[in-house]
Amino acid sequence: MAVAGCVQLAACSEVEEGSQPTRPSLTSISSGELRSLWTCDCELALLPLQQLLHMQPGFFQLLGDQLLVLGPRTRGGFNVFCDGFVRLDGQLYRVSNYIKRYVELTNYCDYKDYRETILSRPMLFFILVRTEGDTSKEKTYAFLVNTRHPKIRRQIEHGMDTVISSVIGESYRLQFNFQDVVKKFFPPGNEVVNGGDLNFVYEFKADALFDFFYWFGLSNSTVNVNGKILNLSSTSPEKKETIKLFLEKMSEPLIRRSSFSDRKFSVTSRAGDTSWNSYETTMMHVFTPKKGEVLDPFR
Repeated sequence: MAVAGCVQLAACSEVEEGSQPTRPSLTSISSGELRSLWTCDCELALLPLQQLLHMQPGFFQLLGDQLLVLGPRTRGGFNVFCDGFVRLDGQLYRVSNYIKRYVELTNYCDYKDYRETILSRPMLFFILVRTEGDTSKEKTYAFLVNTRHPKIRRQIEHGMDTVISSVIGESYRLQFNFQDVVKKFFPPGNEVVNGGDLNFVYEFKADALFDFFYWFGLSNSTVNVNGKILNLSSTSPEKKETIKLFLEKMSEPLIRRSSFSDRKFSVTSRAGDTSWNSYETTMMHVFTPKKGEVLDPFR
């Protein structure tokens, strides 16, 4: 039975929260036993960056040595987290309009803007994967975090709420890490070269006279985000069209429900004076996913 606003898509890899994950097999994707999955189930997703650029020209453009992220000028899109550069097909590109992976906040308004901003769109991280022992064989992937999915959103919000309640007005540092779940997804023999980039951090600097816990690193916390990774890699024209519909659904604009959402957040990188608008999000229904297949990183 069809569900409004959902598209069916095949091939997923699951990393069950709280259980021992099964290592992906290169042969499973070629077995032809692909299972259907509603996009509403998508928690995390991964596909070649080049494929994402071709499917989302309204949000990403390569111009000279720059990768332009056009989301801030339009509604919807993706929040790109990086350090300002991405390597694609052996060339280094400067990224415009990205969110810095490390941010300092000093007041509640900045904190609220930051929180709304990072949850307003799907997150995007760049992954460089290399065959172990063969430095010439590497591929760049886009790793997507669906912040509309209740499970993913709950982990992020719970992490932010928990650290606030534990420090009570003091400074603190909170990191969200995706490195473990991504490394478990790829088959043995493949190395995630930039695994250290699969996280983002913010520090809240409170105006406290004595901040002993912060000074000694006792108020530092890390949330290891868990979820099921959906494989969006494909060479099939028919399946690529389905994936394109999926990405369009994922990057749709979110409903703004208050004037506060129109305020601009200033910690992002800028091209000119552009900055991200904040949007509030709505929750989606949860469906029980089916087990599927995983990708060969270099097919």
